[in-house]
Amino acid sequence: MVETAKAREAAEAAKIVPPRQAYLRFVDRFPFPESVDQLAAIEAVLNDLASGRPMNRLVCGDVGFGKTEVALRAAAAVALSGGQVMLAAPTTILARQHYETFRRRFEGAEFQVGLLSGMIEAPQAREVRDGLADGSIRVVIGTHALADETLAFADPVLVIIDEEHRFGAGIKAQLSSRASHLLSMSATPIPRTLQRALVGVQDVSIIASPPARRRPVRTFLADYDAASVRTALLREKRRGGQSFVVAPRIEDIEPLAIRLAELAPELHVLIAHGKRPPDEMEGVMSDFASGKGDILLATNIVENGLDVPRANTMLVWRPECFGLAQLHQLRGRVGRGRRQGFTYLLIEPETEIADHTRARLQTLEALDRLGAGFAISARDLDLRGGGDLVGEEQAGHIRLIGASLYQRILTQALGAARGETGIEPVRPRMTLSGVGRLPEDYIPDAAVRISLYARLSRLVSAEEIDQLHEEIEDRFGPLPEAATALMNANRLTILALAAGVTEVVSGPKATAFGFAAERSAGAAKLLPAAEGRRWSAQRLIIDTADGQPHEPAFLEAILAELAEGAPDAEAR
Repeated sequence: MVETAKAREAAEAAKIVPPRQAYLRFVDRFPFPESVDQLAAIEAVLNDLASGRPMNRLVCGDVGFGKTEVALRAAAAVALSGGQVMLAAPTTILARQHYETFRRRFEGAEFQVGLLSGMIEAPQAREVRDGLADGSIRVVIGTHALADETLAFADPVLVIIDEEHRFGAGIKAQLSSRASHLLSMSATPIPRTLQRALVGVQDVSIIASPPARRRPVRTFLADYDAASVRTALLREKRRGGQSFVVAPRIEDIEPLAIRLAELAPELHVLIAHGKRPPDEMEGVMSDFASGKGDILLATNIVENGLDVPRANTMLVWRPECFGLAQLHQLRGRVGRGRRQGFTYLLIEPETEIADHTRARLQTLEALDRLGAGFAISARDLDLRGGGDLVGEEQAGHIRLIGASLYQRILTQALGAARGETGIEPVRPRMTLSGVGRLPEDYIPDAAVRISLYARLSRLVSAEEIDQLHEEIEDRFGPLPEAATALMNANRLTILALAAGVTEVVSGPKATAFGFAAERSAGAAKLLPAAEGRRWSAQRLIIDTADGQPHEPAFLEAILAELAEGAPDAEAR
């Protein structure tokens, strides 16, 4: 990761500044008012392209919040400047939808927009390949086929990866290597991508402003019950709407179709899954989108790219088989108009669900507000960890070392890679009584907790710790014991660093302060051996009086006294 950061900082890229009038004419074809977040994301992307350095930006925004327009503006800036753009989508259906959108917006341009996917016949695919090679096609939409090394481009400048969480790390690396600029988009980025953004490997823009009059999708976690399922499906039918029923595997489709026929025989069911021929799939999807059929029974192939304004109810069978991002994307298929949308996560009654799996599903139930995608990703990071930021693992156990320490290690490594001066020394090792953390029942929003951990890891003075303490108390009420312990531990760490202390170990019998060899002699003069206080192998040991660990205030007083006599005290 350090080498990646170093290479990114050192690399140069052509400055992309589109012709003003042509770009403004393209912008004027957008029929809706941009949200504040959309405008900020667009400005950030245009600044990246014009900076002379490779862009690596993540745009995070919920389904229907306007990420596609950000991609269109980026593509326009590049294509109108003479460069070529690749947009990779995870499914042929989504690729087709993007192709139609881009083709309409670029209609009348001096260049062409092409499509490469499994639904394209061989002669058409050859035409697209030839157009990319000679430069007549400047924008190409496709699936993972865009990573094919035999695909030749005249002037590749920008790669856009839509729904980046649907691509494997290897494919994303191959795609990003095709051009100097990379723009990734996701409603729920995988934990590793989110962690890369949080520590600065990747820039991030968040679109949190919902479209006007859009309602959040109500989400319920419950056991499967035939009567309740019938009620939900018929209610949607009565209000003139359509429903999705989603199964995790293709082999689950037929048994579910039989169940649906038994409990609601009056409803017309369409079926979609990956083993159907592409032309049949496209026909089924088009029929359902045009209002034919009451229910679309499908696998998670409907997760991306299907816009059905009349669909406002979704039933997900066996949701424990899906990831958080998948479930959030699925429920984004309903409630896209002005009507209230409903998503039911249905567990088979006899199924045993592990606690951590139930916690994931409850996250969806709790975070059903508009714009919850980033919070869900933060919760996923909280639950699964950040993974291997440069390898194949897309989740991992950040909890093994703690969010604050992990954040600090990564940030310091990136600073060193960039050649930044003033990189702080290794922080003292603290072993204190009580586990310091921000409890979930105190700050339920995972995104807020992650943000506060990150802020805490960057503070460098006791005064800043106190200010953050007051801010948290003002926002969430009096700090619980665990949160207070977290604040105390960070205060003591900062004071220990100033005092030249390398470790503090506090227990019921004594507290030990460790020193480096060059510091221990000076510290021994400040606090010589006395009753209840002794020195042993460069460690100051102070006994407790009542079998209870020393209070934080006592430890602070000792560290403050040591800091006054530290070699650089006058400089401070």
